[in-house]
Formats: sequence, C-alpha cells, structure tokens
Amino acid sequence: MKAISFYKYQGTGNDFVIIDNRNGQFDSKNIQLIERLCDRRFGVGGDGLMLLEDHPTLDFTMRYFNSDGREASMCGNGGRCIAAFAVHEGVVKTPDAFKFMAVDGEHHASYDDGIVTLKMIDVDKITLGDAHTFLDTGSPHHVQFVDDVKQVDIVKEGRTIRHSELYSPGGTNVNFVNFNGVNEITVRTYERGVEDETLACGTGVVACAIASHLKEPKYSDFNINVMGGKLRVFFSKQNDLFQDIWLEGPATFVFSGTIEV
Repeated sequence: MKAISFYKYQGTGNDFVIIDNRNGQFDSKNIQLIERLCDRRFGVGGDGLMLLEDHPTLDFTMRYFNSDGREASMCGNGGRCIAAFAVHEGVVKTPDAFKFMAVDGEHHASYDDGIVTLKMIDVDKITLGDAHTFLDTGSPHHVQFVDDVKQVDIVKEGRTIRHSELYSPGGTNVNFVNFNGVNEITVRTYERGVEDETLACGTGVVACAIASHLKEPKYSDFNINVMGGKLRVFFSKQNDLFQDIWLEGPATFVFSGTIEV
C-alpha cells in the first residue's frame, strides 16, 4: 500500500483532487488510479484531478485529468482552483500576477481573497449552426440557447449531442443557456469525460459568454449563474478575434488528507 497526499478544492461546485507533483513521483499514466481517486464512493471524489508540476520559466505547470482517468483538455475552473492552491502553498511569489502552463498554452492569473481571475486563450474560430454555436475555449463546446435551462433534461439531451455524429469521434461538452437580462445568463453544462452534468464549467461559461455576445454585441462583460454559484466572464473583440478573455470567480480549499492505494 502507498499513501498519497492530496488536496480538495472547488470552484462554484466544480470540485477537484489536486496533487503536488513537483517531485514527479505520481504515476500520471495510471488511468485506474486517477479514476479511483476521483470516485465519490471509493476515493476522494471529484470532477477531475490535477497535478501541479514544475515549469522551467513559469510559476508552475497544470496537468488536468477527467474523472475517467484520462488526461484532458483545459479546465477553466480547474485552472482557477490550482491557481489558488499554488498561492496557498507558496509556489507563487506574487499572487496578484503570475503565470502557469496548461495543455492549451500559457495562462495569466491573479488571486485576491479567495477570488481567482484567470486569462483564457484567444478565440477566433466559431461555427454557427442552425440552432447552436460551436467554439473551442481551451475545450470544445456546443452552446445552445433555450427559453429556460431549468426545463432541460441536461443529461439526456447533453449526452445525445455529446455522442452525435456531428462531433464524432472525440465528442464535445454541451451547454444550455438562457438570458436573464441583457448581460446576465444562466448556464448548465454536460461535461464529456465526467459524462454527467457538473455544477459549473469554466471553459463552458466562457463559450456561453462569447455566444451571448454574438446575440447581444454591445455587451462584453457577463454575469453568469451556474448550478454551483456565480461567475464572471469579460473580454475584448477585434474584428473576429476574441481576446483578453478573463474568467473570474471563487476558488475554495475544502480539505486535505492522505489516501492509501
């Protein structure tokens, strides 16, 4: 048996197991181990697992794994949580401005009293369908506007779209969104890899904010309600390029411990 030290963080209900892997001793190729650690009955429990590792020039490297054990594309709320973790553990020397590397490239972040503001990648490729918008904000997202997200069977509808021929073979994350006001929206997300609805999705709300801007072009700063709380997304646009995209919200330490595997 081997004891693994871990930390549990959540960002608007999106929860993660975080492991400090700067010593490189965690076996990141062990899919079954990661899946077990994310299991809510037999492990710690989480929507995903993250490893904090060294980087030669930036403050750290973020590696993200879905709860199915496989290394995955970018997770916005995960990025905010690992940023908070790095600050709390003293990995970051300047909490008001630091940088880390993720699978989709370099990210800037700031931490202030439990609130993390994270810069996301630029977006310039957007596909407009008859009833949806598709874009990649670090992870692929299908965005569909509805009258009331509360009335949508998120798992049933999300799973159907996620596995549809349109997104074969890799699949996509699926978001349902409705306007509450001119720059306030509510979002619910079905996440691939988790294969269920999650209480929040960072890259998903970014995708929804951009899609909402396409409907209401005078707004580029959106307040977003998710099942786990509230987030904010703001950005600028030059021609067809969305840039300076920031995701802001709380990132909270839950508990830490060790687990024998």
